[in-house]
Amino acid sequence: MSKTAALEGGCLCGAIRYRLEGALYHVSHCHCSMCRRAAGAPMVTWATVRKEDLAIVKGEPHWYQSSSHARRAFCPTCGTPLFFETTRHSAEIDVTVGSFDHPERVKPTHHVYAPDHIAWVNMNDGLPRHVEDSRSPLL
Repeated sequence: MSKTAALEGGCLCGAIRYRLEGALYHVSHCHCSMCRRAAGAPMVTWATVRKEDLAIVKGEPHWYQSSSHARRAFCPTCGTPLFFETTRHSAEIDVTVGSFDHPERVKPTHHVYAPDHIAWVNMNDGLPRHVEDSRSPLL
């Protein structure tokens, strides 16, 4: 776990604001097709925290059941992807690093679902690559 000072963030239009306290468990680039489609981006960078360390201080995100075990939250006004949670790790929640006010305060530690990456995405950053999530074997 990486200890950081409180991090704040929110959506593009400002309708939703949140605050993170405590330690970040993982900061990972996800290459799965579901994250790519949900964000409209070649990958999504997530920071994982304990659910109790996330406080939504303004607005109410909309939740979408994206699979049998997971759901995603986004701003219902501007569409900014914000959160991901899964029953597989029910005490944790993932937050999009791109929605942080200061994303430069955290540094990615690995790639997940690396075999699904788009061929033109350069992954020569030296970070470990995992077949699935960070609890899966390295490539």
